[in-house]
Amino acid sequence: MKERKERKERNERKAARPWGRIAILGGGNIGRAIAEGLVHSGRCSASEILVTRRQAPLLAELARDGFIALSDNRDAVRRADVVILAVQPQQIVGLLDEIRPDVSPRKHLIVSIVSGVRTRDILARLRKGVPVVRAMPNTAIAIRESMTCLASEEASPGNLDIARSIFDAVGRTLVIHEDLMIPATALCACGIAFFLRSIRAASQGGIEIGFHSDEALLMAAQTAKGAASLVLRAERHPEPEIDKVTTPRGCTIAGLNEMEHQGFSSALIKGIVTSSDKAGKLFVRERG
Repeated sequence: MKERKERKERNERKAARPWGRIAILGGGNIGRAIAEGLVHSGRCSASEILVTRRQAPLLAELARDGFIALSDNRDAVRRADVVILAVQPQQIVGLLDEIRPDVSPRKHLIVSIVSGVRTRDILARLRKGVPVVRAMPNTAIAIRESMTCLASEEASPGNLDIARSIFDAVGRTLVIHEDLMIPATALCACGIAFFLRSIRAASQGGIEIGFHSDEALLMAAQTAKGAASLVLRAERHPEPEIDKVTTPRGCTIAGLNEMEHQGFSSALIKGIVTSSDKAGKLFVRERG
């Protein structure tokens, strides 16, 4: 009876978390955020996540929290089922060459969050028919509020579903065509910084009109959170919500018009376009 109960519990855990052990190759800011977010989701334990970094002591805090911290990428790949590539674009070629002998098409699913690197670039370098999914999360993944875009030209629907289940555990996901992954980088990954900067600017305005800095920051951040929630929950365009607070000759429309005169919308649009252009140039593909 006890063995049957334990078997049932194991099967339930497996059904809830079908992806097995995860290796995150690259324990920088985004790699750490993914690891922490997955554990906070309750879908897996820290002991099921391997995180690598050349200087393993930099992962000491993660190790204290129960994660498996390593400096050996090949060892991590051998011990994992899902391999998340989380290095800088200029490091990806060397990493793929390093782990190539240990990647198995029958065992592994590769998930790349490396900006500008297409799935076919990874497949060409690995020289193996391993399933590869491209993902673009943002740092809000650490608190399970990421917007993650996914794409794949080669992976099966089943493998794409596995990748989606991982990132669904730490926020919202959207499957898009791979040609749109560079723009997704600008809007979602870079976008975190853009919206944080707008909160900072709003708090500075609050200070100028009389609030203490801590009060102004709280008011600005919570107001931004409320605005985003109105759009997400109602699943409608922001303009109807804006119309609700813009009365004739009122203070809201006066403020909005002044921001537009100063180029607020134009500056944000140009910033996103500029980031997208830059993201497309981060990885230089080898020729020949």
